[in-house]
Amino acid sequence: MRLKNKNMRHESKTGGAAAERRVLVVVQTDSGWGREIIRGIHRQARLKPGWRLRFEHGDPEGRVVLPRGWRPDGVIARVSSARIAAELSAAKVPVVNVSAVNVPEARFPRVATDVEAAGRMAAAYFLERGFRSFAYLSMIGLDYVAKQRRAFAEAVARSGFACAELSLEPRRGRDDEMVRDRRLTRWLATLPKPVAVFTWSGGRELVHSCREAGLAVPEEVALLSGSDDDLLCEVCDVPISAVRQPGEQIGGEAVEWLDRLMAGAPAPRAPRWMAPLTIVTRQSTDTLAVSDAALVAALKFIRAAAGRPVQVDEVALAAGVSRRVLERRFAAHLRASPADYLRRARLERAKALLAGTDRAIPEVAAAAGFGSPEYLAQAFRAELGTSPLRYRRAVRGR
Repeated sequence: MRLKNKNMRHESKTGGAAAERRVLVVVQTDSGWGREIIRGIHRQARLKPGWRLRFEHGDPEGRVVLPRGWRPDGVIARVSSARIAAELSAAKVPVVNVSAVNVPEARFPRVATDVEAAGRMAAAYFLERGFRSFAYLSMIGLDYVAKQRRAFAEAVARSGFACAELSLEPRRGRDDEMVRDRRLTRWLATLPKPVAVFTWSGGRELVHSCREAGLAVPEEVALLSGSDDDLLCEVCDVPISAVRQPGEQIGGEAVEWLDRLMAGAPAPRAPRWMAPLTIVTRQSTDTLAVSDAALVAALKFIRAAAGRPVQVDEVALAAGVSRRVLERRFAAHLRASPADYLRRARLERAKALLAGTDRAIPEVAAAAGFGSPEYLAQAFRAELGTSPLRYRRAVRGR
């Protein structure tokens, strides 16, 4: 890069001059979510001629300290408090907010995780595994956690089940960890077993509390975390299943929004809520809450065969019962049909392929067990109200 004196310009790869853009990034790096955001920002910013990134972790007390003598042209930040919002507003430069936290004072354009979609995804995940007992471990005073809890509980209620809840205080200065509380151990002991527990991000505390209560994970308590920190989830005594958030996609979209804002474009009128990508299954949910041996065999067969166009008769054969018997047992125990489960399994596989690979739509349809791209498109419209291509663009932040 060749700088040109006071005008701070350089020659782009295409031969034209592009203004240098100083961009400050204020996102915590002590969580998998934050690191994914930064990875997405870095990846997309490399495509922007003249961009110079400066990363700041942020102050533990919730302050943004602008580097002395270094004025940014734009900021991408996790705006989680009124104090941060005020300090960024005072800088009088374009800001893109990547936080799901509702801060009334933060009137910046926002690209963030759709926490309600994560709640619905978690409910569907547990329902497909046959659970009838559900619980949510929440945090006091965090509105976005409350939104996720409501979405999870409402999705469970639509299937005819109730959801227990316990709310604990977050640790000071952190909203991804909970204060250790003996109430958690006592609460877990009271829940009907087997129970499916979804939590914002208290997975490790739940595993420890289950051990204290003498409860087996996942056989008695199946645990799903709302945020996938692959390192911390993997190294726990019981590896924790988690919702994979669209961190890289959010970071990439934030770059595009900030680029337009710094060029003088008007701010978007509404936030961009980006749906979670998938659920990463580890040991903490690797179970089926079904005692019927035929149903267990059928569900395992459906999960294993999600990549090919399986018919209900094949599922019945694998389960060792007639199709009519299998359909009655699905209706009685799971309140759905084998065909419903087959369709969901194919759809989840297609979503994972669209989000995680560059395969063409016809290849995705074939690899997910759909008979044709048209059938895949029909399923997406019916279940998600969008097309496979639009879904891919949405989860990748394009």
